[in-house]
Amino acid sequence: MRRVISISDLREHARRRLPKILFDWIDGGAGDERGLRENEAAFDAYRFLPRYMLDVSQRTQRKALFGKTYASPFGIAPTGYAGLFRPGADLMLAQAAEQAGIPFIMSGTSVSSIEDAAKLAPNSFWYQLYAAADVEITRHLIGRAERAGCQVLVVTIDIPIAGKRERDLRNGFEFPLRMTPRLAWDGLCHPAWTLAYLRTGGLPVMQNWALYAPPGSSAIEVAEFANTHAYCVQTWEHLKLFRDLWPGKLVVKGVMHPHDATMAMRLGADGIYVSNHGGRQYDRSVAAPSVLPILREIVGPDMPLMMDGGVRRGSDIFAALCLGADFVFAGRPTLYGVAAHGSWGAEQAITILRDELGNLMGQIGCLDLEQGNLGLFLVSMMKAQAQLASAMFPEIRQEGL
Repeated sequence: MRRVISISDLREHARRRLPKILFDWIDGGAGDERGLRENEAAFDAYRFLPRYMLDVSQRTQRKALFGKTYASPFGIAPTGYAGLFRPGADLMLAQAAEQAGIPFIMSGTSVSSIEDAAKLAPNSFWYQLYAAADVEITRHLIGRAERAGCQVLVVTIDIPIAGKRERDLRNGFEFPLRMTPRLAWDGLCHPAWTLAYLRTGGLPVMQNWALYAPPGSSAIEVAEFANTHAYCVQTWEHLKLFRDLWPGKLVVKGVMHPHDATMAMRLGADGIYVSNHGGRQYDRSVAAPSVLPILREIVGPDMPLMMDGGVRRGSDIFAALCLGADFVFAGRPTLYGVAAHGSWGAEQAITILRDELGNLMGQIGCLDLEQGNLGLFLVSMMKAQAQLASAMFPEIRQEGL
């Protein structure tokens, strides 16, 4: 564990512990995985322009969102089936977020229940709504989130149909996970995961969905029932209904197009969440970081704008803030951590990102993330000379230097 110093280390530890079929489900994307890679590459296109001769001994990462101040400007994005990769992983992630003072978005395909996670993270708990084909189930899920004290409801709109994830197809992955000779051999090659899986009774029950499946359903039958409600039709009329049902803050996740951002705002969304589902839905998606400046212009300065996709470093978080995001979420980093090392791994993933962000702020002279235009720290490598001339020189002239 002492050798875990980066998110890539946690990724490698998760790869070693998990059967290949499960690691590839976490790690992979759709098609040729261009969308997955280009989310990360979009951050690589930027560099930071530092300011020196400043006292950087006192820096703060605190960031306000929806009237609440969080300890850092990032949170844990929803990651489905986490409890399959390590028993109790959803609750470990919730508790790690609560301890760190950052938001945790529970996946709509979690294993643990809304109620159990909310108890562990009373100040940090958000819930991702995957609408069910039966609107009464959706109504009940929203009611449960409200009664549990959920801070924010995150309505996800970017999975109209199943993506073609070729790693999963080649591995024969399906959920519910069924024992096959290939999986049995894979499990024998990864005894730590297999022993934990068997010790806790095998396939975990999706507790949020167990309430709606036929009485006495097994874990497999609950998962099969949940699958019958996946990829149901959603329209703007559904968002109107969710807005009417939910009394608190509502965020629309999966927004990439300016038209969708405008529609979500018209229908009462309190925040816009930019995401291409981590490159897991289709292969030729525009990179999520690339649309941040466009959507910031569309939604205006006061609408909370969030994003996920491609975040692997604290510097990625800062770049997203410079590009117009108010808050950033990371999914795979904490999922790698919890899958590899349980609670410690989830906490370590948060610590790594927080430390890298704090170090960068000190290196470039950013004392407070709530200060003026963070974009002045950012330079696109594609247009570096033009940006320096048009953005930096006017600032200098205004200062009378």
